[in-house]
Amino acid sequence: MINEHQYVVLSLELNIFFGRIMKEHSLFLEAGFTPANPDFSKVADQYKQLFEAILKDAVILGNGVISCLVASSGEIVTDYTLGSEQKTQYFTNIAINQEITKLEEALHGNANPIITPALVQQVCQLNARVKPILEGLIDFKTQVLNNMLSCNLFTVNYPLLIEHILREAKMYLCHLIALENRQNPEESIKDTELFWDQIMLEHALFIRGLLDPVECDLINTANDFVGEYNDLIQAAKLATDMTIDSVTDRTMQKTKEYRDFKEAGTKGINECKIRSIILPLLADHVLRESNHYIRLLCQSQI
Repeated sequence: MINEHQYVVLSLELNIFFGRIMKEHSLFLEAGFTPANPDFSKVADQYKQLFEAILKDAVILGNGVISCLVASSGEIVTDYTLGSEQKTQYFTNIAINQEITKLEEALHGNANPIITPALVQQVCQLNARVKPILEGLIDFKTQVLNNMLSCNLFTVNYPLLIEHILREAKMYLCHLIALENRQNPEESIKDTELFWDQIMLEHALFIRGLLDPVECDLINTANDFVGEYNDLIQAAKLATDMTIDSVTDRTMQKTKEYRDFKEAGTKGINECKIRSIILPLLADHVLRESNHYIRLLCQSQI
């Protein structure tokens, strides 16, 4: 069981990280629909706006409350986030609230935040507000996937990408429910590694498939990461309590290498030096998820 202090901090960190992830998922969905499906585009934009509102409130509540490790991890924003949003808005004509990003850039952590009963109540209300919206987004993503798989809908997004973002939304919901039950959502490092290794592997598949065919070296590097994360998944599955630490060490090293690859890619895409059909914000999105995973691995070793 977790105490009220942990409940507040973990809830705000969860909503700040995943609130942004969900709003960006909604944007990627919206950008992928064709003119034949304006109703789908409209629904995706509505979820984008709902999660922007959630994210803004979480950021305001979380300033000076979240941990210093999270604030400095690069999982909330990176040096490329604001520029990636600006370029993505230009390319897609989808509005992005960049004032939230500026608020996030000013976020600071606190090792000993003051947790008042009023703040506990505000966080409880935020979590209660998130849950039905998140459940609705899960249903929408499921509807999109089912329509794609039955050939009733075309989008430029891979079906695997829809499965991928659906899995992340379900993880967010599971963590939210755990916190409301005053449980630590990240108790098992083995489960954490199995989940995020799969996410990292799929990022490599998407990168490989969205790069221009002439980017042979980058495609080969992405393909190498597919194989390496597949190996890490197998190692984590076989790990015991006695051997998981060595797997975690290997995973940390590989994920830092991968983070550097993604950061170089994000920079290259923003500077128009890499040929691809990767939106700048998607490049920054997967970079932040690597930073998030590295932070989780770091915390498991403390």
